Amino acid sequence: MSIQLISISHKTAPLNVREKFAFTPQQQASILEELYSWVFISECVIISTCNRTEVYLWSENKEKEREIFEYTQGVLLRSAGLENMADVGHIFRFYSGDKAIHHLFLVASGLDSMVIGEDQILGQVKEAHQFAAKIKTCGTYMNTFFRYSVTAAKKVKTDTALSKTPISTAIICIRAAQSYLGTLDDKNIMIIGASGKIGSIVKKNLLSDYKARVFVTTRDGNLENSQGVFNHGRDTVYYTYIPYEKRYEYLADMDVVISATSSPHYTLTYDSVEKCLVFGQDKEHVKPRAFMDLAVPLDIESRIGSLPGVMCSNIDDFGKTARTNNAVRLKEADSARQILEEYETAFKKWMIFQQSLKIMEYTKGEILKEGDQKGMEKALSHFFYRVRESASPDQLEVFMECLKSQCHSS
Repeated sequence: MSIQLISISHKTAPLNVREKFAFTPQQQASILEELYSWVFISECVIISTCNRTEVYLWSENKEKEREIFEYTQGVLLRSAGLENMADVGHIFRFYSGDKAIHHLFLVASGLDSMVIGEDQILGQVKEAHQFAAKIKTCGTYMNTFFRYSVTAAKKVKTDTALSKTPISTAIICIRAAQSYLGTLDDKNIMIIGASGKIGSIVKKNLLSDYKARVFVTTRDGNLENSQGVFNHGRDTVYYTYIPYEKRYEYLADMDVVISATSSPHYTLTYDSVEKCLVFGQDKEHVKPRAFMDLAVPLDIESRIGSLPGVMCSNIDDFGKTARTNNAVRLKEADSARQILEEYETAFKKWMIFQQSLKIMEYTKGEILKEGDQKGMEKALSHFFYRVRESASPDQLEVFMECLKSQCHSS
């Protein structure tokens, strides 16, 4: 009996290969049903994201590990349309037993992610388990395995600063603006370059996490609608498109301006911004504004930061914060691993105990042939569970082997 895993991830395969294995829900269901129907696989769950595709298996036939891995690899390659692909060994990783268990705990907590500690993977792990449960390809072992890993990941999230310390410059930029203004709720925020990679990340996070009024523009006029729609879960959020040539006309109403283009020239110049902004006579009551530059070369002329009430930060400022935060994350990762170890140990002990229920029932039956049956049964049950709680996995394994030997000799 063992847990096994076959994995393709950002550590083993480039994006153009990984995307072949980013299966649709229909494909995932087909893969799981095919694996589950095979005689040597008792339970299975698939995690399929842009950065990884992993199949977790429970088998009653530990001696068939090699055949199970080869069969699962074949199913994945065929589903990805790569059954004729030569030399695929380098893109797959195979784990079994403790290594497979440890891997899922790392994945769920974000410690195996491209960005250490990222939150999204925990939801993806939960969804993968729920999906397998829905189509009935997982049972007692996979259910408990995934529940333990999710619980451990939640503990890491609440007890460490791993996911609370951003290292993405886009997120750091948003947090810096929030810190300067106190809140981004009900603020007017303009994103210049919203169709680019960084600008898209900024837009997505603002619309997902804040109740701000978002205005977007691009130099190439790539956004066609005057009003954009963003679907966030069950909610629909709207944002407004501004023609690039009219960006200065909207500037006076903005609380935050974030620019992330590939322009060789400034998207906002000091002289033009100064003319647009209306400053009151009382300098103590000047409206605070944040100008955030995520571009290289710079989009926002640095002198804008000298205007009253204006904070102007650029990619170098965010990079310094990212490096500091990354050091914090690495330190927090050590604390996270200690938490994971506790839950991994608890799961391993549960698994050993679960696999030994029959032998324990037999042992109780032999002892209960004589004496006070009810009292003895209660005492034995209490004894077995005390053993599980106090012993290490290795000690528990030895204990169960002793019981098996006793049964075989009687």
